[in-house]
Amino acid sequence: MVRRPPLRALLAALLLAPLLNGCLLLSGEQTTIDLLAGAGNLSTTFVSAEGGEERTVQVGKGSAELQAIAVVSLESGDLQIELLQPDGSVAFAIAGRPDTQMTRSGPVRGDASGTVRYRVSARGAHNGSFQIFFQP
Repeated sequence: MVRRPPLRALLAALLLAPLLNGCLLLSGEQTTIDLLAGAGNLSTTFVSAEGGEERTVQVGKGSAELQAIAVVSLESGDLQIELLQPDGSVAFAIAGRPDTQMTRSGPVRGDASGTVRYRVSARGAHNGSFQIFFQP
């Protein structure tokens, strides 16, 4: 006899599933941030990643245009990093390819408080990393 989950549990799972849509699950995440006077780098490594999330990094003390260099690598799956302008538009995006290091650069502007936003999206990503370098 196969036992099925109660209808209430199934309905609860269906109602809560959309809440996980904006969630990034990174296992084995190690992030280091090294910033000095509006320049520096952010580096993250992970064992596995799934989902999506918008993150921020405090780069300076005010709105300034910076040159950003993003580097993405992963063993398998999909990983994309989007650097965002203060209005939410995408300054540039980079998508990783399995077993290949990808690099992309472009200008990005911090908001009035010197914060730069970026979005991480992953699907079945394993043994990966991303770095973002900032320069004035």
